[in-house]
Amino acid sequence: MNSLNYRRYLLLPLFLGMGACSNFLDINVTPNNPTAVTPAVLLPGAQAGTAFAESNEINRFAETLVQHLAGANNSPANYDVFQTNGADMENQWRFEIYNGGLINFQKLIELGDATNSKAYTGIAKIMKAYTFSIATNMWGDVPYSQALQGEAFTAPRIDKQEDIYKGNSSQGIQSLFDLVREGIKDLDAPSALKPGGEDLIYGGDLAKWKRAGNNLLLKFATVISRKEPALATSVINEVLAGNNYITTNANDMNFTFGSTVGSQDPRYSYTNVSTFKDDIILSTRYLNLLKSLNDPRLPIFFTKPGADYVTIDNGFRGTLPAPVTNWSRYNKFITGNSGEGPVRMTTNFERAFILAEAALRLGTPGDPQALYTEGITASLSLAGLSADQITTYLAANPTVATLSGTNEQKIAQIITQKYIAWTGNGLEAWNDYRRTGYPVLQPSQNAAGIDGTRPVRAVYINTEIQRNPNFPNPAPQSNVRVWWDVD
Repeated sequence: MNSLNYRRYLLLPLFLGMGACSNFLDINVTPNNPTAVTPAVLLPGAQAGTAFAESNEINRFAETLVQHLAGANNSPANYDVFQTNGADMENQWRFEIYNGGLINFQKLIELGDATNSKAYTGIAKIMKAYTFSIATNMWGDVPYSQALQGEAFTAPRIDKQEDIYKGNSSQGIQSLFDLVREGIKDLDAPSALKPGGEDLIYGGDLAKWKRAGNNLLLKFATVISRKEPALATSVINEVLAGNNYITTNANDMNFTFGSTVGSQDPRYSYTNVSTFKDDIILSTRYLNLLKSLNDPRLPIFFTKPGADYVTIDNGFRGTLPAPVTNWSRYNKFITGNSGEGPVRMTTNFERAFILAEAALRLGTPGDPQALYTEGITASLSLAGLSADQITTYLAANPTVATLSGTNEQKIAQIITQKYIAWTGNGLEAWNDYRRTGYPVLQPSQNAAGIDGTRPVRAVYINTEIQRNPNFPNPAPQSNVRVWWDVD
């Protein structure tokens, strides 16, 4: 397992830079004592924890599975041929998700309530729901309703993914939807303290947080839409009726890292600084897809070291291209100039593509073609293309610009463009691939794993299975679909 150490690498330098490290280290001792830690101290580290989790090993795992990247060495090379096991992501489970973002958002909720600072509570609930969605989308059934409660549940129940998304009142399980709704409601409540610059996502702009919360409702609804179309339709219609979601790129929910060593985006550090920087390379398959579409984002997303891009095919086991310094890697759009990122969590392009798909699949309001065009335009604009350049590209490439064929063929077009737009966030692309089968991806060369099949879930962590008797044993392997994955 080649993984950057979350606590050493990110949070301590972040808080040292803010002059608040001693308070941060005290949060698990006195979580409700305002003299020990304030919401303003706790919020940025919690946000950083979730952003780090999504852009570190989880991202490398998913980016190779969806073939944005190819694995050249070490763990990514194993992922690329579909090999994964319960030792792969222990740091991600333990330190980045549960003992990282999640526990800190839980403490922030408790602290916000204790200090009558509902603005912080609302943000924390929205981010807690988002972070739990990362965990359940990766692993399926996970500790949820009894997690984060310290000595009260030292071996928390493993809640069904269905209950995490839908809720289960008989077992005291609140749905992710209701957790987000509760957070949005908290943002309207009186608040003794309100966030400012320490909110590294929106700078304390609660109106943007409300829009982001509603975008997350759309995201969660889409994830379960094949399994629970009626519920998904209801949630999407609810959000549309409220008319308060992300509609411009300026309102995207992004986390930006620092530009100094120790606080940078792990995608930058892993591929530019670390001893593992030659583990991943641009996939030949992704290159061919974007070339076939004449896609102008290709040189924006990935480096072109010479006359052409330097790539390998997924699962390739021959002699790697030399020199390694000429490999095509993430470009600054993904990593930032010096490692700032950002990590894009929910965006304007995502909202447009979600509503385009929902209009076709579920019959929710909206013109699929207009929404599809809006999604492509938002992504191209985010990549730096001007309005004139976007118009020219779409006019010159009608097979990209225009939805055609059956509804299913149109959905394939929508998801393919969403897949391209999500380059750099492999988890979101993998979620869409698992639930729709788009874009169609061929097996890697030398495919191994279980029956040579692409993983459809992450494998439970060995140490958690050993520690918590509530985990299934034997645990489901990488070929067992999660609840919402019906394909």
